[in-house]
Amino acid sequence: MARTALITGASRGLGLALSRALAQRGWNLVLTARHADALEEVRLELSQHTRVSALPGDVSSEAHAQALVHAARALGPLEALVNNASTLGLSPQPSLEHFPLETFEQVYRVNVFAPLRLIQLAAPLLGSSARVLNLSSDAGVEGYAGWGGYGSSKAALEQLSKVLAVEKPEWRVYWVDPGDMRTQMHQDAFPGEDISDRPPPEVSVPGLLRLLEGDLPSGRYQAQNMEVSA
Repeated sequence: MARTALITGASRGLGLALSRALAQRGWNLVLTARHADALEEVRLELSQHTRVSALPGDVSSEAHAQALVHAARALGPLEALVNNASTLGLSPQPSLEHFPLETFEQVYRVNVFAPLRLIQLAAPLLGSSARVLNLSSDAGVEGYAGWGGYGSSKAALEQLSKVLAVEKPEWRVYWVDPGDMRTQMHQDAFPGEDISDRPPPEVSVPGLLRLLEGDLPSGRYQAQNMEVSA
C-alpha cells in the first residue's frame, strides 16, 4: 500500500518542491495552502503521478485542521506529517519594540499552534514508523534583528519538537532548517533586495527525502548538509 504524507504550505516554495518529489516516488498526498487557485494547479499536476487530496485553507483554523486529517484518513496509512506552512507576520519585519501584539499572536498561531494541533489530530493515524517533520530556521537559534516574531516562533517549534521526540520515541520527529532558499517568503523577509543568488528550494529536498524515507534518529537537521545537533 502506498504511503501517505500530509504537507502544509504546498502550493509554492519548499512545500511544492517536496510534494513533487514525493508524488514522483509514489506517495499519496494530502496538501494544503491558503490560495485555492495555486493549490488546484498543484493538484492537477501531481495527480498525474499519484492520488492527491488538496484542501485550501488556513492551517490555524480548527475546522480546516480536522478536514485535513479526515482527508488523510481516507487515503491512509499516514506515514508523514510535514508542517511546512509559516508566516512572517509583517514585511518588512518590525523590531520587537514595535511589533503589534495581535500580529505576533497570529505568527504563533500559524507557526506553533497549528503544527501542534495537526500533530494532536493526526496522532491516531501515525503508526510506529511515522515521521513528523517540522520546518524550522536558523532564525530559531540565532538572534537576528527584525526576526523576533518569526525567529521566536521557530524556537518554540523546535522546543516543542524536542519534547515530542521524548514523549513519542516510537516516531521519528525531525525539526529541520532547510537552509537559505530563493522563495517568496525569503523575498518578503528582504523586500526590495535581489535574492537571485539564493539556491532554489529543490536543493533542500534530498535531505528531506532522506529523513522521510530513511531511518535517521529524531533530532535537528540541516537539510542542505544533513548535519545533526543534539
